[in-house]
Amino acid sequence: MKTNKKIFIEKLQSAVESKKLIKLSLSAKKDKDSDLKKIIVTTVELKKGYSLNLVYRHNTKDITKNYETEEGIALISKAIDTDFNNAELLAENATVNLYTLPNGKIQLKTAIPSVQVPVTFTHDKIKEKLIDLKDNIYLRELGITNADFELRREMSDKYRQINKYIELLAPNLDELSLPENFHVVDMGSGKGYLTFALYDYLTTHLKLAPTMTGVEFREDLVNICNTIAGKSKFDRLNFKKGTIANTNLDKIDILIALHACDTATDDAIFRGIQSNASLIVCAPCCHKQIRKAMNVTNELGNITKFGILKERQAEIITDTIRAMILEAFGYKTNVFEFISLEHTPKNVMIVGKKTKIKFEKQQILDNIAAIKKIYGIEKHYLETLLEI
Repeated sequence: MKTNKKIFIEKLQSAVESKKLIKLSLSAKKDKDSDLKKIIVTTVELKKGYSLNLVYRHNTKDITKNYETEEGIALISKAIDTDFNNAELLAENATVNLYTLPNGKIQLKTAIPSVQVPVTFTHDKIKEKLIDLKDNIYLRELGITNADFELRREMSDKYRQINKYIELLAPNLDELSLPENFHVVDMGSGKGYLTFALYDYLTTHLKLAPTMTGVEFREDLVNICNTIAGKSKFDRLNFKKGTIANTNLDKIDILIALHACDTATDDAIFRGIQSNASLIVCAPCCHKQIRKAMNVTNELGNITKFGILKERQAEIITDTIRAMILEAFGYKTNVFEFISLEHTPKNVMIVGKKTKIKFEKQQILDNIAAIKKIYGIEKHYLETLLEI
């Protein structure tokens, strides 16, 4: 005799195979202390074919993963057994609910939906975004949209990242008092995804007229980005070949450095402070300098003797000192998550806004010295650049 759970899974398989699945929700977590609150399942067409898109909804973040249908159904079945008491299947031709009662008994209810909802394979449906797809030449040239300016499914994560980036920067930009012809520099601009998006936002949405420079060491990327800027008629945006430390630049009003490796982030912060920039935005990558410099002889050695924990500790110390140094030089500083961890492990953003608030510089430097003493660190590279 089939159990209600088995019947439910068979109905799910049928809905998936016939492409009539609209949505599946798993809820009412079994472990009240679990951070995982819900799993939401929809369908999606990928290059590799028809797949299941699972959104793992946690207290503070969502993690999205795509699975081939067989693997996805197996994961859903396991989650019903171990993680959730309720499952709701919404298909074109039926709504099926599975309930686990307090006594452990599993009930199944099936109903015909009163309203027909069409199936769409769009886990990447786009809500209103700050960066528009319509007639957007640089998004087309960068491969984010097709020739008809429709979002390419395989680039949906990149499009979300671009909009999240602008969403995070927007409040900081609104608070700045900038000269009419201000200069924005993106250090290590790479393929230019975020550089183009920021220029677009500043000129299209804020109706400003900045000069913007992307600095990139790889000449082929510089040439590609300059070609795209020309096609997009972004006349005040240009890319130049060079390094963060040595490129000759006019006064910098806004400095961006995303995923500059190791001490290149410090070179960028130094150049921003040196230029008295109004806004400094960094998303650090790699923290080798402090990791190598750590020489812990106290009780914390029990943490740093484990490689992965030493690495994480080095990341925290490196970015803490960077944020404190920014404050010592008159920047109101915030540190927060940029991109959730399922996209990249390098997910910390440091934002410093120049302010008239007077920070106790010597007190901050003394606190930095105390941190370094605990971890046996002689110098942070940014201190060396600033000669402090």
